[in-house]
Amino acid sequence: MSFPRATVRLQLHRGFDFDAAAACVDYYSQLGISHYYLSPIWAARPGSLHGYDVIDPTRINPELGGEEGLQRLVQALRGAGMGLVVDLVPNHLGIAAGANRYWDSVLAWGRRSPWAHWFDIDWEVDDPRLRGKLLWPVLGEPCDEALAAGHLTLRFDGGDLGLVLSYRDSLRLPLNAASQATLLARAPVFAGVAQALTAATPETAPPVYDELARLADGRQGRGAMERLLADGNARDLEGRQRLQALLARQHYRLSWWRNAAEEINWRRFFEVAELAGVRVELDEVFEATHVLLFNLYERGLIDGVRIDHIDGLAEPGAYARKLRQRLATLQAGRPAPLDAGPAWIVVEKILLPGEALPAAWETDGSTGYDFMDQVGALLHDGEGELALRALWAELTGDTRMLDDHVGAARLQLLEANFGGEFEGLVRALHACVMEAPLGGRDLSPNALRRVLRAVLVAFRRYRSYGPEDAGVAASALQAARAALAAPDHALLDEVACRLQLLPGDAGDENAAPGETQELALRHFRQLTPPLAAKSVEDTAFYRYGPLLSRNEVGSYPQEPAPGAAAFHEAMLRRVRDTPRAMLATATHDHKRGEDARARLAVLSEQPALWADTLRRWVAAHTPLCARLSRPGLDALEAPAPADRIMLYQTLVAAWPPGLESSDSEAVAAFAERVAAWQQKALREAKLHSSWMLPQPDYEDACRGYLMALLQGEASRDFLVQLSELLAVITPAARNNSLTQTLLRLTCPGVPDLYQGCELADFSLVDPDNRRPVDMAVRQAGLALPWPPTSGWQADTLLYGKQALIRRVLDVRRRYPAVFCGGDYLPLEVTGPAAGHVLAFARRAAEGMTITAVLRHAARLTNAANDAGWANTYIELPSAVQAARWPDVLSDQVHAADRRGLSAARVFLQSPVALLLPRSEANPGH
Repeated sequence: MSFPRATVRLQLHRGFDFDAAAACVDYYSQLGISHYYLSPIWAARPGSLHGYDVIDPTRINPELGGEEGLQRLVQALRGAGMGLVVDLVPNHLGIAAGANRYWDSVLAWGRRSPWAHWFDIDWEVDDPRLRGKLLWPVLGEPCDEALAAGHLTLRFDGGDLGLVLSYRDSLRLPLNAASQATLLARAPVFAGVAQALTAATPETAPPVYDELARLADGRQGRGAMERLLADGNARDLEGRQRLQALLARQHYRLSWWRNAAEEINWRRFFEVAELAGVRVELDEVFEATHVLLFNLYERGLIDGVRIDHIDGLAEPGAYARKLRQRLATLQAGRPAPLDAGPAWIVVEKILLPGEALPAAWETDGSTGYDFMDQVGALLHDGEGELALRALWAELTGDTRMLDDHVGAARLQLLEANFGGEFEGLVRALHACVMEAPLGGRDLSPNALRRVLRAVLVAFRRYRSYGPEDAGVAASALQAARAALAAPDHALLDEVACRLQLLPGDAGDENAAPGETQELALRHFRQLTPPLAAKSVEDTAFYRYGPLLSRNEVGSYPQEPAPGAAAFHEAMLRRVRDTPRAMLATATHDHKRGEDARARLAVLSEQPALWADTLRRWVAAHTPLCARLSRPGLDALEAPAPADRIMLYQTLVAAWPPGLESSDSEAVAAFAERVAAWQQKALREAKLHSSWMLPQPDYEDACRGYLMALLQGEASRDFLVQLSELLAVITPAARNNSLTQTLLRLTCPGVPDLYQGCELADFSLVDPDNRRPVDMAVRQAGLALPWPPTSGWQADTLLYGKQALIRRVLDVRRRYPAVFCGGDYLPLEVTGPAAGHVLAFARRAAEGMTITAVLRHAARLTNAANDAGWANTYIELPSAVQAARWPDVLSDQVHAADRRGLSAARVFLQSPVALLLPRSEANPGH
């Protein structure tokens, strides 16, 4: 078992654990999957529904079944001839709720903690309140209010922390040993413990706390502890002052969560203060946090890894190479026959247009966000997109492009969300400039902030890696120069030099800059990824929405969708550079399900239809809007025009197949799903509401508008009109669905199936896209054949996509070399309907296949013998002699002539075809 043939992504949690996953092995084996691809399996925050808040990478999550449960799952997989790929989270650890022993140690011992160096903490900030401390922003209100309300109380933990502060009875806050000694010294029974704690170290303290627990359990100690806790709690002003003084002696400054954005002095995952960045670039930290992973790999329990958020690491390339080398050294120790091939390593990485995964990383490729963008763009009509952008500008009054929204979002995020990280970069770079001989002595930190802000706003990539990024850096510097006044240009050059952004000075990971410069580089390179992600995916995509099917993770739709030639070029690069990368069209991070996007893409083919519909709805429903008063501002319409247009698109995209508007209970359930999306969308946009400062009046007005459309007086006409629109676009949408499915299964790479998406996927952004999967319904589909059709626009049955997946994965099993490393040959299509067909061959020594798919079907007629098809042909490779080509997806056998294969015949029964030469075909199961 080496490289996967096809993976299935499963989201594990305590409601779907290892044993539940093991129960599905037979189903996925029959479907043709070769490897499970699991969400993180490491010990996570109790109750985690996703697993990315890992609290201990040295243990298997007990809520999933622990190591015994994992072994049972692997036994079931191996019995079916399948393998296992796991999600690795090297960038951060979950630190919420006092569940992380490493972070608790840092809170209790500060710099003396044996794990303090694991975390990216700046202990020497300018703020005297934080000197030698870390900010701990976990309170739901300002600290003085928490004290006054009695939400902070002194408690005895009884475990390895001794005395702790409890916040709202749900969060324990460790106290350092010295402050505990001061408290305990008041009670004679604890005098010995107090003295021992005065001189304790992290290594010697545990038995002292054990002794404290023993004494506190005795009759005398129990009463003394009760009196001590009563005296230490905030029943009155004196008690609050005592608690305040106690807090001042800690290694952390307890704070309101809203202060994190401006004052944080340690690296977070994005802006999540419950996830702390880990310094995995240190050899000791790398080995300690990967010891279990290496053990599982050497024992043959896992076959590969998916590296989460590799851009967050200080040295992504060095990390990936180190991981590759360590796994390679363990290869020989794996059980036979698992020792035959190297580990499969893919990385979660957003690749913007023109960007490639660095070959020097020595990975097998990305997790497929780039492919999701490429295949999605293929389904869209570029000219139609331009028309919809004009429609957006007309109805919203906003003529800005996506890039303009991204720039505005970057500036807002720097000021409101990443202020602490930005100040850390300013401090580091200021120190770097100041250390130069005779240089920078008169440098103003404010000037440095101004220049850095301009660079960060203009820097569109997730981060800079090396000399190959010099062109991107040059563009960012040019834009920053245009935004800055002339007196700042010299400082801009200095900043560019220090951050290795100038040609010849680009960040080479093998270079050895000085310590202060290295710190500045690390701050810059670890700030740009969250800034990029939050400004595009989590802000601009919720502000700018001419066509939401293009606003997807991995996309940057500044330009209209390119055509078939661009897709072929991308696949040729893929087969050359990353033939074993993952291919995805749905993920746990997607904004809309693959079939929801396929449905919306049809609107780009029929922009006039959508324009007429949208104008009618906007006019009819304007009376449903609320008018909100804001101090000093004009009255605000709620929902704003942009929010209304994105809501309409969401209703079109996500309306479940078969849902009747008369089914009030089902419509109500759908309305709640959309309402959850709506609230998240409004807060992510950060215009009229936000996660930091929610605006209930605006959110309530938007919810009221939605409910009026689906359940109120307006629903009578609106739901009829929505149904009529869906009836028009559904045939083409289903064609799109099958097209993107077949492309994912036959393009160069390893196809991934996101859980449940073998059937229709009309999900919305998480948590909607992580809902439970009905496995019984999917199991029933295995008994059904590929659905018979009477024409390429005919309706497909519920299980059409599943049957397609099963048949194609069987072909991949029979011809592994064709799909894993085989050539990719674009096939020319000639004739009047050539623009509606994409075709290519996959070829290796063992055989050949031809993939042919229909695109932009909404612009074609139902008649297969229409003039548009009459002379449209798929040309065959010159070296191919076969005259007959059976389609493994149907009962058709297509005869080739000197012009190739007739498109009219190929697409007579289905919008997709997978052809093999007669001698290689085996269409049945």
